[in-house]
Amino acid sequence: MGKKVFGTNYPVSICFIVVNEFCERFSYYGMKALLTLYFVNYLKWDKDLSTAVYHAFSGLCYFTPILGAFIADSWLGKYKTIIYLSIVYVIGHVVKSVGAIPTVGSTELHIALSMSGLILIALGTGGIKPCVAAFGGDQFDEEHTTERQKFFSIFYMSINAGSFLSTIITPILRGDVKCFGGDCYALAFGVPAALMVVALVVFIAGSSLYKRTPPQGNILWEVCNCIGFALKNRWNKSKHDPPRQHWLDWAEEKYSMRLIQEIKMVLRVLVLYIPLPMFWALFDQQGSRWTLQATRMNLAFGNSFAIKPDQMQMLNALLILVFVPIFDLIIYPLVRLCGLKITPLRKMAMGMVFAALAFGAATLVEVNVVKTVVNPAPAGKCLLQVVNLAKNDVSLKAPGTDLFLQSIKYLEDPPGYETVPLSNGELNLEVTVVDGGTFSATQKVEEKKAYSVIIYHGAAGITYTLVEDHITKNEDGNPLLRFLNTQPEALNVTVGDKNFYMSSGYNVTHNKTVQRGEYTDVTCISNSGKTSKLNLGLLDFGACYTVILTEDAGEIVPHKIEDVKANNVHIAYQIPQYILITAGEVMFSITGLEFSYSQAPANMKSVLQAGWLLTVAFGNVIVLIVAEGAGLEQWIEFLLFACLLLGVCIIFSIMAHFYTYVDPEEMEKLYLENSVREEDDSDFKKKNNEIELNKTGKSTRM
Repeated sequence: MGKKVFGTNYPVSICFIVVNEFCERFSYYGMKALLTLYFVNYLKWDKDLSTAVYHAFSGLCYFTPILGAFIADSWLGKYKTIIYLSIVYVIGHVVKSVGAIPTVGSTELHIALSMSGLILIALGTGGIKPCVAAFGGDQFDEEHTTERQKFFSIFYMSINAGSFLSTIITPILRGDVKCFGGDCYALAFGVPAALMVVALVVFIAGSSLYKRTPPQGNILWEVCNCIGFALKNRWNKSKHDPPRQHWLDWAEEKYSMRLIQEIKMVLRVLVLYIPLPMFWALFDQQGSRWTLQATRMNLAFGNSFAIKPDQMQMLNALLILVFVPIFDLIIYPLVRLCGLKITPLRKMAMGMVFAALAFGAATLVEVNVVKTVVNPAPAGKCLLQVVNLAKNDVSLKAPGTDLFLQSIKYLEDPPGYETVPLSNGELNLEVTVVDGGTFSATQKVEEKKAYSVIIYHGAAGITYTLVEDHITKNEDGNPLLRFLNTQPEALNVTVGDKNFYMSSGYNVTHNKTVQRGEYTDVTCISNSGKTSKLNLGLLDFGACYTVILTEDAGEIVPHKIEDVKANNVHIAYQIPQYILITAGEVMFSITGLEFSYSQAPANMKSVLQAGWLLTVAFGNVIVLIVAEGAGLEQWIEFLLFACLLLGVCIIFSIMAHFYTYVDPEEMEKLYLENSVREEDDSDFKKKNNEIELNKTGKSTRM
């Protein structure tokens, strides 16, 4: 018997396992929290591809547990499997971190290193996943079932403690620490790599205390062979053969009754798992679609603090730490006091309902978030706004339309974009200036894009210039800024850590990302060396600004135009959906983890754990297919997932109603009874053979 924590039935060895899991989960979730923004902002992939690759990686992390269970149960055992695959895990983190260093080769090399690192991480984290929880359960004596159940809650809390801290820390390392001229993804990925090294060292440090169950042989292969033999035997049966109670009973000629009964147990649970991937299809979108939703929201809390979009995921881990004791100590006991029977499968069904409600809340948030988004023009048209710098009132007409009917005053904020039809790819306009005459403008433009017509006094009178606008919100949630110089000399403006240089003559700079904040003392230096201070005011989340620099009384004066409106839905509106999804997780995931262990035969616990984790893998496959194939508006996609999960919940509840829970002690008793019956049958056959031999006059002596 191993050493116990003083005064309890908890083995000391689980302390090392819990700390190992904390560090490993810090490593995994800290890296994963950054992935979507890393794909979008660093590798420059679009949202749908980023979401698809994110969920492809997540799915691979939950397919590889089959490999880990196979290695542990048939070859190395759980302990060595955890050690060796953790080494692979560490290598994957190092490769991933190197791939995030901009000076290391080309973009293609960055992608190759990133994908290679993610594959190794998936092999490592997935391979050890079915082993660690089961290895922790193995540390308890059979009679300490209550302590083992509590261990799973502690184990799950360590997961979320690691997740909580990492999803706070790694986004800070990404966004607040600058390296190589931008966000420091290399450092943000490097810290999780270091924590994985710590996880490996801690696990090895407890090696002398562990209770190690030796490999039970290639049980997964034996299960597959038994199922295959039963199917083949049944297919080839003669019509004179008596029917059997269960199709697996056709394997009795070759396999033991105990193995057949254990496979029946596993299959009954696996069939129950079929509807479960839909829950994970919703749950895992916290790191993809919900993070992208956060980039289009107002992330500020007061004037001095703002959260980062990828930090919002920490709310799930924080709520888990709060909800687990509340559910275990308050909610479940109160429900029992009300006379309602709580079963694991009922908890899981309610978890599905809460997850569906979470996506209903996400749908409502998304409907309001998109109101500040500028939709691109349809085919054959472009978006157009007018900026009047001519000091006289200006009216503009697009032939064949009733757009721009009202005159536009000098430096008046544009009322917004209008959709203008094109003629053979050309934009045709008639411009009328009060006391300045009328002229026509024809410009070659691209359909579906947005432009600003800037009207001003040139050397030959009233003229115009056409500039292309950026109407897509910044993927990291920060504002985009550009300057328009109306001065006869070049200007240089520094905003935060970004420098904007503009030559003379109504030239427009490129858009650059700046940090959200108040900019009341911005330095502007002219080509002649004259310095001015500009008050740009608040540059808010998600907005795209054009700042026009004019002159007034010898001073450079900024005039700010908001091309794309700032995010006006506060990030706090995501809190209800996180509360609902976390409540669903407590009822669904923790319960399912313990249910999988309790319903598994002793030599198949890792296999059934891997089966449970496969439901997560298939859930991510569902998201991958929808993200790449459906092409739905985001709010419609959220609503679709909510409705699908409610439908699946009904199916699961019906299946759960017919499920009979299995007590491992009763299973062992059944096995003993079957063994006695088999011995009795053997004695009967032996006596029968002796009678037959006596009838033929042959000796029965050996």
